[in-house]
Amino acid sequence: MTKLKFDYEEENIRNSRGVELFACRWVPSSSSPRALIFLCHGYGMECSGFMSECGIRLASAGYAVFGMDYEGHGRSKGARCYIKKFGDIVNDCYDYYTSISAQEKYREKGRFLYGESMGGAVALLLHKKDPSFWNGAILVAPMCKISEKVKPHPVVINLLTRVEEIIPKWKIVPTKDVIDAAFKDPVKREQIRNNKLIYQDKPRLKTALEMLRTSMNLEDTLHEITLPFFVLHGEADTVTDPEISKALFEKASTRDKTIKLYPGMWHGLTSGEPDANVDLVFADIINWLHVRTVDATSLTANVEKVASNDQGKPKQEQASILGGGGRVVHRSSM
Repeated sequence: MTKLKFDYEEENIRNSRGVELFACRWVPSSSSPRALIFLCHGYGMECSGFMSECGIRLASAGYAVFGMDYEGHGRSKGARCYIKKFGDIVNDCYDYYTSISAQEKYREKGRFLYGESMGGAVALLLHKKDPSFWNGAILVAPMCKISEKVKPHPVVINLLTRVEEIIPKWKIVPTKDVIDAAFKDPVKREQIRNNKLIYQDKPRLKTALEMLRTSMNLEDTLHEITLPFFVLHGEADTVTDPEISKALFEKASTRDKTIKLYPGMWHGLTSGEPDANVDLVFADIINWLHVRTVDATSLTANVEKVASNDQGKPKQEQASILGGGGRVVHRSSM
């Protein structure tokens, strides 16, 4: 596959609350993009460094990629990794990403969300905020359900809720070293640990509760998801349970949905695995996107065509291989 040249740009914007946010983009240099990809990064992460590999690979494949550091994350202003309201993150992303989509040069382009971990929850909530606006989503180890293995007891949640307004920013939530648990390759793990833009302290009380409430709400409303999506998960992930992605795949009302589970891979599929694994994951992502953007001017029709491949067949799970390795299930019906 020919890699296209791209331009990288940065800018600062202000959200509706007047906080300065950092944004960046990777855009093909000499051709019109096949579609627009909007990044939703994970908890404590950032776009310009940690997600640069994603931006570079997708831009090299012909897509215009846009990222934004959430308030309090990365190079954006605000209390470090303090999430007062999860809805603020969703609204900030919506305001910025829809403003890009409204630009004349991008108005007719397909719009895809890309969310990793907590960013998967952001992407799903962006879809729920405006269900007909987005053409699809790539969800990498998404945070959209609390695993039964780690779900706090209701009594614990109640006790923490009583004090969250008194000590909202206190870093009192015990947690394991997520970097050690998420990223398999030791060299890449240390590079991530040395990225000072990534938050590596204990979660703040209100932040943890906002993430918990968001996950529980999404878990109860997975059937409301209707956009085409590709969910990817490492079977050895101990940060977000692969059962979470299985639940999303089974419960979503989407007609065009695909899940791929990667044996032996950890949480950081696109950033913490050995190079060969990362190549496989991105090949699968780009293939999924290419099939749905064959003709950028008639993207909707193409998605409907993809979704009708199995028209007339009984609705059942169908195994296929996308780029080799792992187990894939694609389900589509009209």
